[in-house]
Amino acid sequence: MQNYESRIKHWLKENRARGARLLQILVQENSTRGNESSTQAIVIEKCRQMGLILDIWEIGGEELKNHPAYCCDRQSFEGNPNLVAVLKGAGGGKSIILNGHIDVVPVGDESNWRHDPFSGVIECGKLYGRGATDMKGGNVALLLAIESLIANGIKLKGDVIFQSVIEEESGGAGTLAAVLRGYRADGAIIPEPTNMKLFPKQQGSMWFRITVKGRAAHGGTRYEGVSAIEKSMWVIQRLQQLEKDRNAKITDPLFEKTPIPIPINIGKINSGEWPSSVPDTAIIEGRMGVSPEETIQAAKLEMEASLQELNEADEWFQENPLKIEWFGGRWLPGSLESDHPLMNELSKSFIEVKGDPPIVEASPWGTDGGILSTVGDTPVVVFGPGITETAHDANEHIDLEDLFAASEIIALTLMKWCEVCE
Repeated sequence: MQNYESRIKHWLKENRARGARLLQILVQENSTRGNESSTQAIVIEKCRQMGLILDIWEIGGEELKNHPAYCCDRQSFEGNPNLVAVLKGAGGGKSIILNGHIDVVPVGDESNWRHDPFSGVIECGKLYGRGATDMKGGNVALLLAIESLIANGIKLKGDVIFQSVIEEESGGAGTLAAVLRGYRADGAIIPEPTNMKLFPKQQGSMWFRITVKGRAAHGGTRYEGVSAIEKSMWVIQRLQQLEKDRNAKITDPLFEKTPIPIPINIGKINSGEWPSSVPDTAIIEGRMGVSPEETIQAAKLEMEASLQELNEADEWFQENPLKIEWFGGRWLPGSLESDHPLMNELSKSFIEVKGDPPIVEASPWGTDGGILSTVGDTPVVVFGPGITETAHDANEHIDLEDLFAASEIIALTLMKWCEVCE
């Protein structure tokens, strides 16, 4: 085994330039929602070159869309396929899913970027561009880990199931489609940008929309109306209190360094059409965090009950009750014991490569891990290279040293988990 480990380390060191170039090519492709195909084609060709067994398909169909975990407003997936590529084991070992998403979020205001968002520029050991850290860097770490095994003739007993899925950023339809296609395993690693920390638990989340009614009037006699904006301020205060109450119940030490473990974020408010009119409607949209041990339904009921209390306490809301809708993105929470065998093997590999034990925390955001664990009954650890703070932000980048270290850690974990054929 020691010889295998040194060979992996040497191969990765010798192929750093190739790895960086692969990430650069992937980042240079715009794979925002509905545009995943060209980037996915590069990954497909890479897997084909490695001799993996490929399964390429367009997601959709009634089974997917009728599943309780399905949450997606996309009308068509045509031309933008999912990919699963399998390194078949000899048998007798545990299987593992290596899951990464190929879609990226929009770039936002390009004037805030130092370089073109799809340049893939490398400066001072960092590669810049949309998706560099979330999560094409993680995908490349997976591919390099697999290739390092193949290039060194290391055969495993268990199957390695690499997944490059679409739609993670919009709720996980790609990973759900892979689960429904039959891809399950004894464990899974998702290399989201964790700053090289191990996340055995992932926060869930969902989007909400609250409609606040008012009564229109002329601005000069605003006392004749009821401002939906002013009434929405009461709603916001109630949401802020609900956030405090929910987080006061969180005692998990994995959230110890997270200021707000399960936030309620107000991301959008829309109201009014004319400065001289009292607005009769306000729309509040936001994101509600869900704790790893909580169900989506339980979190919904708690917010709905809180808003109902406001309806009953306020005379205007008694006659014009608040309306809440759950729409758009939804990410299932996930939880794994900190001493699970997969956590233990990954931690051992981390120590071998980095010299120190890994930091173990809970994820501050949702991932596809909730779908793999809840729907696919597959234990999940989220661990990967990438700077959490730059994901979805301008000047997104990844430290290439972390990418190569993560790749080595994952390769060693594959040998331990799936077992090497001697």
